[in-house]
Amino acid sequence: MKEIALLPENLLRMPSVGLVNQWYERSFEEIIQFEQMEPDPPILSSFCERLVHIRNRHADVVQTMAQGVLELKESHEVDPSTENSIQYFLDRFYMSRISIRMLINQHTLLFGEQIGPRQASVTGIGSGGRHIGSIDPACDVAAVVRDAYENARFLCDRYYLASPELQLLQDGVPSQGPMPIVYVPSHLYHMLFELFKNSMRAVMETHESCPPPITVNLVRGQEDVSVKLSDRGGGIPRSVSDLLFKYMYSTAPQPSKSDAHTVPLAGYGYGLPISRLYARYFHGDLMLMSCEGYGTDAVIYLKALSNEANELLPVFNRTSTKFYRPVTQLADWSGSLNTSNSQCKNRDKVSPLSSPVSHSL
Repeated sequence: MKEIALLPENLLRMPSVGLVNQWYERSFEEIIQFEQMEPDPPILSSFCERLVHIRNRHADVVQTMAQGVLELKESHEVDPSTENSIQYFLDRFYMSRISIRMLINQHTLLFGEQIGPRQASVTGIGSGGRHIGSIDPACDVAAVVRDAYENARFLCDRYYLASPELQLLQDGVPSQGPMPIVYVPSHLYHMLFELFKNSMRAVMETHESCPPPITVNLVRGQEDVSVKLSDRGGGIPRSVSDLLFKYMYSTAPQPSKSDAHTVPLAGYGYGLPISRLYARYFHGDLMLMSCEGYGTDAVIYLKALSNEANELLPVFNRTSTKFYRPVTQLADWSGSLNTSNSQCKNRDKVSPLSSPVSHSL
C-alpha cells in the first residue's frame, strides 16, 4: 500500500488503480483486527473464513491493475521514465501478490476445514492427499506438462480448429516415467499453460496446415530441473524479444471488455512477465531464446533441491522510493539500463519450500 502511493500521479488517478487500492485498504483493515485476538478455536475459524473472503476479493487484481495501465496509456503519453517506474512497481506488486496468495492458500489448507477435493482444486493438480497444503513433495513435472498442454490445446482447437501435437522428452529421449520434484503444481501449471498458449498461437499463425509439434524436454541437473519448450512458430525479432517481459507491451491486440472471453489465446500481455515471477518466486527463472524465421525456445528453471528454493520477496524501504523518481536514463553502446534487474538486490529470503510456508504479512 505504501508503494502504491509512490506511483505516478497520472496512474493513481485511473479508476481501476483506485479500485485495487481500495481492495488492499479494506483487506488490511479486516485482517489487522485479528492481531490482538486470542487464538481460540472460534477466532481461528473466523480468521480462516476472513482469509478466504480476502482471497476471493483479490481474484481479479491482475486484470484490474492491467486495465488501469491501459487507461493511462489511452489518456496520457507515457514517457520512458514513467514506464520504468511502472515496470519496477508491477514486478514487485505481483510478486508480493503471489506470496500473499501462497500464504493464504497454505494457511486455509493446513488449518482450515477444506480437505480432499477442495485441496486438489486449489492446487490445480489433483494428486490425492500427499500435498502439504499447496506444496506437492512429489510434483510430477511430466504430468503437469501434459495437463497444461491438453488445456491449452482445447482452447487452440476451439479458436483455430486445429492444434500442434506434443512431443515430450526426458534428457532428449521420449518420456518414459514421472519426474518428481518438491514444488507447487499450480505455479508450474500457470507457467506452462502460458507458454503453450503462446507457442500454439505462433505455430498456428505460421503453419495454417500440418502444424509442426511442440517439443518439451525435461532435464534434471545437479542444481536445476530444466523444462525446455521448443516451437516452430516463426520466431521473434530481436528488437521485440526484449519487450516481451514488459507489462506495457503485447504482441496481441488489446482485448476489449466485450471480447475478453472470446479470444482465449491472447490478452493483456501480462502472461510472460507474471510467469517469470512465478519461476523466480522460488529462485528459478524463465528465459526465451528465439531464431527469427524459425521458432522459439522457452526454458523454465526450477531448483532441483528444495532447501535452495526459498521465497524471493521484494522489500520496501527508503531506497525503494528512488526507483519512482523521474530520472533521465541514457543508454550507451555497452548496454541499456534496465531498472527491473535492480529489483532483486533488495530481496529477502524466507521460508524453505520443503516446510509449510510461514512469515509475517
